[in-house]
Amino acid sequence: MTDVVGDVTPALSPEEKARIQQRVLRVLTAGQIIGAAALAAAVTVGAFVIQEILGQETSWGGIATATVTVGTAFMAQLLSRYMLRRGRRPGLQTGYAMAACGGVVAALGAQHEQLPTFIIGLFFFGSGQASNLLARYAATDLADAEHRSRSMSRIVFASTFGAVFGPLLIGPAQTAGQEWFGWQKYTGPWVLSAIVLAAAFVSTTIFLRPDPLVVMGGLRTNDSEKLPSISVALRTITATFPGRIALAAMVISQVVMVAVMTMTPVHMKVHGHESLSQYVVSLHIAGMFAFSPLVGRFADKHGRQLTILVGAIILAFSTILSAVSGDYEWILFPALWALGVGWNFGLIGGSSLLIESVPDDKRVTVQGAADLMMSFCGGMAGLASGFVRRAVGYHMLSTIGTLLAGALLAAAYMLYRSNGQTRRPKDVKYAV
Repeated sequence: MTDVVGDVTPALSPEEKARIQQRVLRVLTAGQIIGAAALAAAVTVGAFVIQEILGQETSWGGIATATVTVGTAFMAQLLSRYMLRRGRRPGLQTGYAMAACGGVVAALGAQHEQLPTFIIGLFFFGSGQASNLLARYAATDLADAEHRSRSMSRIVFASTFGAVFGPLLIGPAQTAGQEWFGWQKYTGPWVLSAIVLAAAFVSTTIFLRPDPLVVMGGLRTNDSEKLPSISVALRTITATFPGRIALAAMVISQVVMVAVMTMTPVHMKVHGHESLSQYVVSLHIAGMFAFSPLVGRFADKHGRQLTILVGAIILAFSTILSAVSGDYEWILFPALWALGVGWNFGLIGGSSLLIESVPDDKRVTVQGAADLMMSFCGGMAGLASGFVRRAVGYHMLSTIGTLLAGALLAAAYMLYRSNGQTRRPKDVKYAV
């Protein structure tokens, strides 16, 4: 058997490559569970902290989610470029460490009701989400082409356990913070998130060896070599029609999901259902992640284009439901669940199609650029969602989401028809 010393490996046999891949997936799975729990628990109460500081009627309720997602956007680009030089493990370590520090800063801002401090903390907290997003690409580094979606979906699925139960820890964290330490109501969840993200940092540091990007030979070893700029990476993505659809699927799925999800707890609070909002969010997050293995298999068997097409249909259905929900809170349970499922199809289908639409030596660069666009646009949607809800109502916000999902549906159908997608993805010759 070939010895693996640190992160440096000679040529690997298929059996050794598969063994390392399984180890990588196990470690990434553990980090994903931990990170998702922290992110879900804290972000759920972000809008409530803003309302505590600025007042219950503020239109800025979406700024919490917006700041986290904008932070995710910028950190995704920085971390992906760092990974290209140093490997997946150093990048994920850095992301989780910055997120833990951001959680502490956000807790201080919530405790002292200092909006600038809270916003700064949220921005760095976004690097945890960036790490979780980039981990799905790390899962594909050593995967065979026909199993990339399945490997990616395993990591996305791992988020289910943390993300579903994370919001359920809000109540105990709030109670413990208030009764044990005399903290403000929403300080406890942020402290808990910082502790959990620190655990993700430790897990990645110890166990993610060897580094999958190093094993596949994907590092840029020449430090003097200039890395492609964001604009160059985006031009690489949009050079082909499949690349453009892949990016559109990721961006639109994120925008629709973030905008509607961010305002749903606020909408429920206005109608006197705040106590149910955490359960709606938990079900939504279950929809986002729980069906990932099935979505991954679907994408590998039926193709990335059809996966995106199905995701657009589900997104449209979910936003129609939320638009007609009114003050009937029970409709929001299936609506937000379907919103998460549609996002899952769009993310996995778009991410897998992205990988296949660019040359192998461009993958890591375009991954960061695509996640930057996805997260930045999602952040802007989260920020705008509060103003849209205040101006024209939650139902109109959801209707805008329906229109965006419809646009993605039309574009995905064009790609699906142009390629006659009835074969496995590896056999398809994409039209430019």
